[in-house]
Amino acid sequence: MILDKLEGVRLRFEEVGQLITDPDVINDMKKYIKLNKEYKDLEPLVETYNIYKNILSNIQSAKDILATEKDEEMREMAKMELDELEEKLGPLEEEIKVLLLPKDPEDDKNAILEIRAGTGGDEASIFAGDLYRMYTHYCESKKWKIEVTNLSEGTVGGYKEIVMKVSGAGVYGIMKYESGVHRVQRVPQTETQGRVHTSAATVAVLPEAEEFDIELRPEDIRKDTYCSSGPGGQSVNTTYSAVRLVHNPSGIVVTCQDQKSQLKNLDKAMAELRTRLYNLEYQKYIDEISSKRKTMVSTGDRSAKIRTYNYPQGRVTDHRINLTLYNLPAIIGGDIKEIIEQLQMAENAERLKEAGVE
Repeated sequence: MILDKLEGVRLRFEEVGQLITDPDVINDMKKYIKLNKEYKDLEPLVETYNIYKNILSNIQSAKDILATEKDEEMREMAKMELDELEEKLGPLEEEIKVLLLPKDPEDDKNAILEIRAGTGGDEASIFAGDLYRMYTHYCESKKWKIEVTNLSEGTVGGYKEIVMKVSGAGVYGIMKYESGVHRVQRVPQTETQGRVHTSAATVAVLPEAEEFDIELRPEDIRKDTYCSSGPGGQSVNTTYSAVRLVHNPSGIVVTCQDQKSQLKNLDKAMAELRTRLYNLEYQKYIDEISSKRKTMVSTGDRSAKIRTYNYPQGRVTDHRINLTLYNLPAIIGGDIKEIIEQLQMAENAERLKEAGVE
């Protein structure tokens, strides 16, 4: 029964609310952060529960009036109110079912976003640059912060590779749908014959590991420093500010060269290394759910084509949910909200089916 579940949630919400004011919990930072997150996660569900209870109570009152009232005007008003309330009930119950589904604990985290040029030579690098700008504009619209940690520029523009950290509320839960191969079909700037070519770029989105998610032992890490090759003026290119970290047990290598300060680059590189180690474990979870859900692409399966941007037809197609939109300029300009919302709806439907909720 949905009401029993919601009452259980309300009781837990009140319990957590008490716990986060307990001095012992406040002194245990790890526990406090975990409980504070749980409180915030439960809050929208409890608010929706209160609205739901209020609607059920008003429906009962309207039914009581219809059962006992003789005055026709009062009966007509009660009937109108009942129709309105019952119309609201169905969508609200669907919303509650989705809210009751267990959340992926990673969804609230910041994300590491990687874009790599794939097949298509120079045109693939140009397309990787287009994707970078698309995500930059989308993140700006969400008031998220972007920090580029590593990049390798293409020979005629764009990027062979660009890695950035995106910080904000619920970044990973929204951006995770972008992982996979993005294809572009257009006449390249480098093409003299005017023929349409297909090029590709790979996007990988990883949840950023928090400091207490993973323990790094200094003896497991080799640190190299070298001169930055990116933009930033003479001082960047002549001082050993760039940092390369090699994690010996896993063989993972990360580099950071966007800051003039070696210390700042080291901090960023350590954060990225934590994320990559954390994601070795997290990938097992992604692989498992990606085999069940078409909206998610395994981080290990980078060959999965998820979206095509067709310039001659002004069309963008997301192959996972067979969604086609004819507003390519707006989408490549950063307006990917509708695509992400449709993917979220499709995933919620799949999750409800998995949970046996109809």
